[in-house]
Amino acid sequence: MCQIEMENKLVEIELHSSWKQRLQQELQSERMRSLQDFLKSEYQKGQTVFPPLQDTFAALNLAPFEKVKVVIVGQDPYHGAGQAHGLCFSVQEGVPFPPSLRNIFKELSSDLGIATPNSGSLVKWAEQGVLLLNAVLTVRESQAASHEGLGWEEFTDKIIHLLNEEKENLVFVLWGSYAQKKASFVDRNKHFVLESPHPSPLSAYRGFFGTRPFSQVNDYLRSKGIQEIDWSLS
Repeated sequence: MCQIEMENKLVEIELHSSWKQRLQQELQSERMRSLQDFLKSEYQKGQTVFPPLQDTFAALNLAPFEKVKVVIVGQDPYHGAGQAHGLCFSVQEGVPFPPSLRNIFKELSSDLGIATPNSGSLVKWAEQGVLLLNAVLTVRESQAASHEGLGWEEFTDKIIHLLNEEKENLVFVLWGSYAQKKASFVDRNKHFVLESPHPSPLSAYRGFFGTRPFSQVNDYLRSKGIQEIDWSLS
């Protein structure tokens, strides 16, 4: 699952060694070979796939296994041009904020008094150990959920299982029923699970606003003697 042919060239998709060694069996599975063949066919047919190929595993590469403190679970990448870059809810520099991200920043401001940033890139969070994991890692342009049910869900399930089993004192931030169902098996005796409605405009006013997830995460980390997350993005 680490090479895709594009324009008659094999392009290597990098995956951090801490994840590669733990996911080796999954990466070599028949399911992942089938997914790789599907992605090759998408490119061969001239389809535009997001995020850019080199960013497929960006969430894992920016937050190596040993460094993960917080897991935020999303669904699938943004499907508009220039938005997705491999981190759930995050957009590339200079891209207007999608509605859910705008609401996340509103809650961040209300919770911690942090001003809305100029950029919607959440790379700074990821580099501090916030795993911004979509359940599905690719999508066809302008077609939401177009790569669901092809094998990504099982791959990202494995990631959450590994974190649940091999680490302690993680914070799982589960916004919305999809994320809550996906991580329903997380051991709450070992980890802190934060659940609320999704930050989308359809549900943000039904219980997302006012939940103060950012201060709750830091309160928990501090209680376990773990370095807090600097949520500012300036």
